[in-house]
Amino acid sequence: MNQATEHEDSREEHKLDEVDEAESDTGDKVDASASGAAKKKKKKKPKKKKPVQTDPPRIGLSKFFPNGKYPEGEIVEYKDDNNWRTTSEEKRHLDRVMYEDPETTYENIRKGAEVHRLVRQNARKFIRPGMTMTEIANHIEDGVRALVEENGFEAGIGFPTGLSINECAAHYTPNPGDTRVLQKGDVLKVDIGVHVKGRITDSAFTLNFEPTYDNLLEAVKAATNTGIRESGIDARLGEIAAAIQETMESYEVEVDGKVYPVKPISNLSGHSIKPYMIHGGPQGKSVCLVKNDDQTKMEEGEYFAIETFGSTGRGYTVDGRETSHYMRDVTASQVPLRLTSAQSLLKLINQNFGTLPFCRRYLERAGAKDYLFALNHLVSKGILQDVPPLFDLPGSMTAQFEHTILLRPNVKEVVSRGDDY
Repeated sequence: MNQATEHEDSREEHKLDEVDEAESDTGDKVDASASGAAKKKKKKKPKKKKPVQTDPPRIGLSKFFPNGKYPEGEIVEYKDDNNWRTTSEEKRHLDRVMYEDPETTYENIRKGAEVHRLVRQNARKFIRPGMTMTEIANHIEDGVRALVEENGFEAGIGFPTGLSINECAAHYTPNPGDTRVLQKGDVLKVDIGVHVKGRITDSAFTLNFEPTYDNLLEAVKAATNTGIRESGIDARLGEIAAAIQETMESYEVEVDGKVYPVKPISNLSGHSIKPYMIHGGPQGKSVCLVKNDDQTKMEEGEYFAIETFGSTGRGYTVDGRETSHYMRDVTASQVPLRLTSAQSLLKLINQNFGTLPFCRRYLERAGAKDYLFALNHLVSKGILQDVPPLFDLPGSMTAQFEHTILLRPNVKEVVSRGDDY
């Protein structure tokens, strides 16, 4: 090879090197440009952090469920002759129609149920002997108001928080000035109501703080679960009651060497629920706790509180002590009121509670003062019903468990079911 040829080859190699370098530079620029674009993309607004519930829970549920879809309760297929409903396309379609109907939307019920679960689970940790009944009631009700995002008749407390103790089975909540303190040996029933657009979640549980009455609690919980299992479209109320009674009476409690049978409280019952009417109004249905001949059937779309009460006493309650619960009597005819104080109080009740139950603490919270005479006058005129606490024999113990169920066209939904019971 001569020198001229070598020089030309060298020049060609140099040109190739320049091309490689140029391509390399261009590539670097492309990479740099792509990297810059990637960096710009990464500068998007950071995602909002999911809210974290406080302890005790006080952040409204809409912050956690912004799409308005709340957790389902326990879904149970209908049994026996009704199990065809689960796969029936007609019933599944009807279920979707009912779900989307603003008047019956399941989401109102489910929001109330989720509030109930959170409040009661916190209450079970919070409640301890040594606390006053007022302290316990305020803690529970503050939680309900915050989580349900209380707003007049749109959402709020469904009824006064029941905190019935020992032989008192139901309908006790502390009145203003009540100083009663929970004791270690007490058996406490906690009955909480939550409503969203009038759809009330009604669910209760019992707490004890030493083991003597564990079997009483187990008996009543099992009886409630029996009632839930036997309930369904076309189920007869008398037959459900018989099953509840059989379960309850299969338990006994031993106290200081003496054995007591667990008895269902015969004059208490579960009940249907209608919008803004906790006991289903004038045409409401009762789910009794002892066998009877009631052939009335549960129907599609109905909404029930299945609650059972058990006792180591006689299994029958009577009125006693100071009344705390009141509610409008929807069957009462209009009565002229001459007392100005009664007129003013009735106006306050209509504006704040409507047909929902209330208590004296709620009246004072709404601004009522010196109202007792007017309140008793409204009761005497039949405009209000007073609902006194109910007692079995002194020295006996009573327990309560309760869940709310929805008889959907294709399945039964135990809307208030939770991990705790």
